[in-house]
Amino acid sequence: MAADSLVIIFFLLIFKFQFCLYSFLILLKKNAYYPYFIFLHMGVNTVCWYDMRINQMTFCSDVFGYTRFAIDMASMVNLEAARKCLTTSLDSSSAIASALDESGARLELLNQRCLSLQASLRPISVQKCSSVNIGNSIDSVLCAAAAVLNVVDSVHQLELSLLTDPSYDLYTYVSDTKKLEEALKLLTDNCRLAVGWLQGVFEFLQDKALTNELCLLNVKKSMRILQELQVMEEVACLDGGLLTTAFDKLEIEFHRLLTANSMPLPLVSLTSHIGQQGSIAKQAFPLTGSLAGKLQAIVERLNANSRLDKCQSIYVEVRGMNARRSLKTLDLSYLEIPTAEFEAVQCVETYIDQWGDHLELVVKQLLEIEYRLSITVFEKISPEAWMGCFAKIAIESGILSFIRFGKIVTGRKNDPFKLLNLLSIFRVLNGVRLKFNQLFSGKACEEIRTVTKDLIKEVVNGASEIFWQLPAQVKLQRPTSPPPDGSIPRLVGFVTDYCNQLLSDAYMPHLTQVLGIHLSWKKEAYEEGIVLSQIYNAIKEVAVNLDGWSKAYEDITLSYLFMMNNHCHFYNLKGTELGNMMGDSWLRAHEQYKDYYAALYLRNSWGKLLPNLVVQKGILSANGVSVTCQDFAKRLNAFNLAFDEKYRKQSNWVISNEILRENVLKHLVEGIIPIYRAYLKNYTLLAENDAKVNKHIKYTVQSLENKIRSLFQPKQRQENSIKQIDLISKIKEVSHQFRLTLAAL
Repeated sequence: MAADSLVIIFFLLIFKFQFCLYSFLILLKKNAYYPYFIFLHMGVNTVCWYDMRINQMTFCSDVFGYTRFAIDMASMVNLEAARKCLTTSLDSSSAIASALDESGARLELLNQRCLSLQASLRPISVQKCSSVNIGNSIDSVLCAAAAVLNVVDSVHQLELSLLTDPSYDLYTYVSDTKKLEEALKLLTDNCRLAVGWLQGVFEFLQDKALTNELCLLNVKKSMRILQELQVMEEVACLDGGLLTTAFDKLEIEFHRLLTANSMPLPLVSLTSHIGQQGSIAKQAFPLTGSLAGKLQAIVERLNANSRLDKCQSIYVEVRGMNARRSLKTLDLSYLEIPTAEFEAVQCVETYIDQWGDHLELVVKQLLEIEYRLSITVFEKISPEAWMGCFAKIAIESGILSFIRFGKIVTGRKNDPFKLLNLLSIFRVLNGVRLKFNQLFSGKACEEIRTVTKDLIKEVVNGASEIFWQLPAQVKLQRPTSPPPDGSIPRLVGFVTDYCNQLLSDAYMPHLTQVLGIHLSWKKEAYEEGIVLSQIYNAIKEVAVNLDGWSKAYEDITLSYLFMMNNHCHFYNLKGTELGNMMGDSWLRAHEQYKDYYAALYLRNSWGKLLPNLVVQKGILSANGVSVTCQDFAKRLNAFNLAFDEKYRKQSNWVISNEILRENVLKHLVEGIIPIYRAYLKNYTLLAENDAKVNKHIKYTVQSLENKIRSLFQPKQRQENSIKQIDLISKIKEVSHQFRLTLAAL
């Protein structure tokens, strides 16, 4: 009954879900999912399906179907068989689980034993790895050692080459020196690497108890050998070492090349061979391309090894000595004269002329050669290297002694000649200024530039000071007395000659430049014509002095002679620099004044003698013969006395200009001699029978003329040396007076 009920229910369920199942199957087919589903008929109105994609069972009940399903009995049998199989498998799994539990215990025991074995085998593994690393280090040591052996062979070969004389093949010697440096450097580097690797091997082997002692000794020996080779570079650079010896030989060769190709420059003959300066320079140092290359190669090699200082010392020693030998061809004794002796004016001028010529030779030729040689030899090093050598050579040649000479001149006491001396020094310095700036522009020449600038400053300041004081100096001479002989005062001649010198081409351009520089230092502008104005003021002061001095004479005729002399002196400046500056009108005025004072002198001096020789009418009558003779004799004696007095008084008077003197004497002779001749003729005719007539005739016509012509002559010196000494003493006197006035200012 129960079974029947179940069947009925099953069919009802199938019927109930018939429609739903049919619809669901259509949906699955439409969506193409049916290959993935397994449909199971569970009973009446109940359907289930299994989705294989998501591993899910789905049930559907209340199926109203239009088709009935029958239970597949074969399937039920299969299910029963599956159940039994599963039960059997479950029993087998239980048995296997029990066996596994027993195997786990045994595996745990085996695991503990493996851990113990692993701990015991670990040192052996580490040792094996270290041994592999040591093998790599030994391979590296072998490579470095092989390189060391090759380098050592090269060093031994270079040693033989460097034991030779570098003069045979200098370039090869220098090249081998460089190769030796590089080889020793490579040897040191390879030895350092090999020693480092061997040190690691030694430390490893030293820690192993089973290491062979012989092996350790070999390693230590190898390390010691490499360390000895490593210091070979350092030893080679020490005193007595191979490199040091090679460098010493290069220095000796450098010295030999310089000495063999250096010879004194014949400066004493250069003044007459200015056009041959280039050939003379080549004789002094024939610097060919080959020689220059050798010197440069040595300098570069020595500089690369920090021996440039020694190389420069050798160069300065050889070339400095050669420069001093060149200067010995000149007479430079004046550079050593004590300062006190420079007060002799004539000597100073001579010394300055020599100084100027010598300084120009030294700067433009001797030092010019040294400058170019220094550049050529050290040009591949640095400008400081060759400039330093040149500066030392210039100082050793004595350039500073030339500057000191100029400073001695500037330190002298102020006088007019000092202005000319300072202008001469400025002319020389200005002439070598461009060459000075070229040669001594470097930092190493700072001392030379400094002392030269100081000298120029003292020259400019000293010359300007003296020049601006010239009119005041002339004015301060006004209280002095005029010459007692009526000649031209030394001051007048000195000032005019001095101004002519200042206006000449030898001094005027330099004076103008000096004043311009001095005014620029004072922030003042230089005005054109300032030099001429200052000289004009000095001449004006001279003229004022002359007017005052002419009034100082007690004898008016001497005053006339004095003014005649001085106006003639100024007129004779025609054609000179000063005369051209003062102008033609100024010169004509002095010519007129000269003639004016000459006429005054003749009329007021000798004109008073002629009345004694005038013969009155009637004195020659026959009745008055005795009276007439006595009167003639009396008048003749009066003339003689007056003439002698005039002659005595004027015999020391001087007319400086020869033409003026001859002109004055001509007028005297023409004015006196004809009258005297006529008087003597009349007297002798009248008293021809008188034996006493010759007693009263003191001068013949000729003797009187000779005596007149002997007047106004300058003082004659028998010896030229006496003339020169007298001139120098006069110049000194005027200069000394000027110096005193400058000191007073």
